[in-house]
Amino acid sequence: MVKSLVVLISGEGTNLQALMDAQEEIPAKIILVISNRQKAGGLQRAKSANIPTAYHNLMKYKKEHPDDEKKAREFYDGALAKMILEARPSLVVCAGWLHILAPSFLQPLDEAGIPVINLHPALPGQFNGLNAIERAFEAFQQGQISKTGIMIHYVIEAVDEGEPLLTRDIEIVPGESIEDLKNRVHVAEWKAIVEGTRIALQNLDKQANVISRP
Repeated sequence: MVKSLVVLISGEGTNLQALMDAQEEIPAKIILVISNRQKAGGLQRAKSANIPTAYHNLMKYKKEHPDDEKKAREFYDGALAKMILEARPSLVVCAGWLHILAPSFLQPLDEAGIPVINLHPALPGQFNGLNAIERAFEAFQQGQISKTGIMIHYVIEAVDEGEPLLTRDIEIVPGESIEDLKNRVHVAEWKAIVEGTRIALQNLDKQANVISRP
């Protein structure tokens, strides 16, 4: 049985494209792409491939709770979880999703047995959060590191602290520009997100086999 994916994006969707191109290889079918940015290029990529899309707008919830941003985000994430639960995917993949997921999102999906994984352009324990490539580049310039990397990890409440599914080291080349490094990281991401998604789905099969044993 082919597994199904919901993919969360915020930008141009190059990692989404890698997943779209590898659906037969994984194997998995992308059944929904959700963006928190209306003009995200990834939405058009999905529409061109006849994949259903949705735009989930945080501003609506901020207007409903103008004096409590935490509550606005909780309701936003809760509504996002409901959208995904209605789609009933095997797995949720954050592929350049620039929004920290709250417990109001993570708990319902955990209870439903739907894992969430994320692509992060840094190695475990290094440069969690935003601007990871830029921070790694700066650390290299200061002689603090010789390499950076990428990881695919399970999403938990602590940002970029979930269990890694895979990691890939990326050496930083003396004299290269930040744009050169970003380009090399992105190329590595396209392969890693496919492999990490496959591993996560294989883990689901292993868990199902354990549960089904007498």
